[in-house]
Amino acid sequence: VQLQASGGGLVQAGGSLRLSCAASGRTISSYTMGWFRQAPGKEREFVAAITWRNSVHYADFVKGRFTIPRDNAKNTVYLQMSSLKPEDTAVYFCARQTRGQLLEITPKSYDDWGQGTLVTVSQ
Repeated sequence: VQLQASGGGLVQAGGSLRLSCAASGRTISSYTMGWFRQAPGKEREFVAAITWRNSVHYADFVKGRFTIPRDNAKNTVYLQMSSLKPEDTAVYFCARQTRGQLLEITPKSYDDWGQGTLVTVSQ
């Protein structure tokens, strides 16, 4: 599966962005899909994930601000971000969970990482 993340950009604090993760090569409807982010000098961290049954899980620092809808007809997963903060600045990646039976939040349980999309939140 090839994953293409897009939609990043520069936004002011309090603003919103919608990231897209378009998949090709295989349908992703039967997989858990996740969003992760990596800020400069920091490790990649879990942001949100959605299972094939549309169960979702969010990192505490995005609860109430981000959602992760999926559109199986478009083979795409989104990350809808609102009330953005400067500390949300990072490269955001999407990936497909390939290890584990339950929803996983560790990057090592995911493959098919896209190239990432940069989100910059200014003061």
